[in-house]
Amino acid sequence: MHALRHQDWKNALALVAVVLLAGCAGPNAHKAPVEDRGTSRSQSPVATAPAETVPAKPLPGAENAGRPGYYTVKPGDTLIRIGLDSGQSWKDIARWNGLDNPNLIEVGQVLRVVSPNATVTENGVTTRPVASSTVTATPVPAASAPASTASAASAPSSAASAAASKPAPVVAPAAIGEDDVAFIWPTSGSLIAGFDEAKNKGLDLGGKTGDAVLAAADGRVVYAGAGLRGYGNLLILKHNNTYLTAYAHNQTLLVKEDQAVRKGQKIAEMGSSDADRVKLHFEIRRQGKPVDPAKYLPNR
Repeated sequence: MHALRHQDWKNALALVAVVLLAGCAGPNAHKAPVEDRGTSRSQSPVATAPAETVPAKPLPGAENAGRPGYYTVKPGDTLIRIGLDSGQSWKDIARWNGLDNPNLIEVGQVLRVVSPNATVTENGVTTRPVASSTVTATPVPAASAPASTASAASAPSSAASAAASKPAPVVAPAAIGEDDVAFIWPTSGSLIAGFDEAKNKGLDLGGKTGDAVLAAADGRVVYAGAGLRGYGNLLILKHNNTYLTAYAHNQTLLVKEDQAVRKGQKIAEMGSSDADRVKLHFEIRRQGKPVDPAKYLPNR
């Protein structure tokens, strides 16, 4: 009897084991938490993944950075300033670079600052004259010139006529060479401040409000306005492929952009715009670089 009971217990335990094994083999037997974690990753919002870096769009002309004849725009630059510093008309630079709005230039943008027809050496010097930039100065018709300009040109006793009728003065040796220009003094006022490459990029000449400002040589007006900070009412004349002259702080401008002017012609009246006193700030730029005008002007 005891043996049967023992056998019954063994059979009962075996039956329980079978039942437990059958339960483990059910539909959920192989389900594991790792599957849930995997499903969770695949359905996570994209925002939780690291943002993909979008390459920055290259600025116009970037492929020309550092090449002779090109300029990389810096903070604070304007097309007028770039034109003055490169010895070019801002309008020419806008045209060469296809700028629909010359006021919209970006820091890092690379601009062509020489004519596409020019040949430029490694040091940035134009080696072949550019026909489109050559100035052929002709007298301005009286009908299109301001009354004050016309009267100054027609009065034999005026300073402008006297300067224009004199033979070209002998210039200092520093100015002699290809594209030579025989400059005259733009006003009779006394010297207030001389040239300093770091502090004063030209000469400051004194005078009275309304005194005549004369073109220092034949040329074409490439800028007339007050868009360059620190210069007030400014005129810039282009004389050839090499030289520009600038006339700053004027009270009145008497010529317009693209107008041809003659040496000695009255182009402005002296004033104190954007200055602490009445004066003319006069610059000569050789291929955009300021040079000491005293080395290019005749002795007084």
